[in-house]
Amino acid sequence: MINQMIVEQLFSTEEHMEELSELLIQVVDDGASIGFLPPLQLPEAMNYWEDVLSPDVILFVAKRNNRIVGSVQLHLCEKPNGVHRAEIAKLMTHPHYRRNGIGRSLMEKVEKRAIKEGKSLLVLDTREGDPSNLLYTSLGFIQAGRIPNYAQSETGELQATNIYYKVL
Repeated sequence: MINQMIVEQLFSTEEHMEELSELLIQVVDDGASIGFLPPLQLPEAMNYWEDVLSPDVILFVAKRNNRIVGSVQLHLCEKPNGVHRAEIAKLMTHPHYRRNGIGRSLMEKVEKRAIKEGKSLLVLDTREGDPSNLLYTSLGFIQAGRIPNYAQSETGELQATNIYYKVL
């Protein structure tokens, strides 16, 4: 079916390295605040994906027409006092595919997986003012606070981040 989207877990990044790296480069160059600054170079993007998976990191990708157009990570807390919680990290949607429900589908999938893993609390952070703030609140996440001067932009400006949580 044309334009059908699927969300699936990746157990290895090796065979998807090119697509994942291109996704990361595109979202960073489009202004996403996910730990990198533009212009992001291919070797740096590939290095990131080579090391992303571990026993406590679950990676989901969204595919449209068998092409990766989005991703999200679930970081399981393995600390004895935090086994009930997980962090959602690096929600990405390729700039050409935004506003098509990809981010929402990824978030719904990661939340279901968190429940399956026995987690009862999700946390995440996102840059203040980004459209993702609206997505997270529409999915029932509650803003717990704001940290000023949290991340530096490519121009050197210090920007705030919002911290969210959701009790499952």
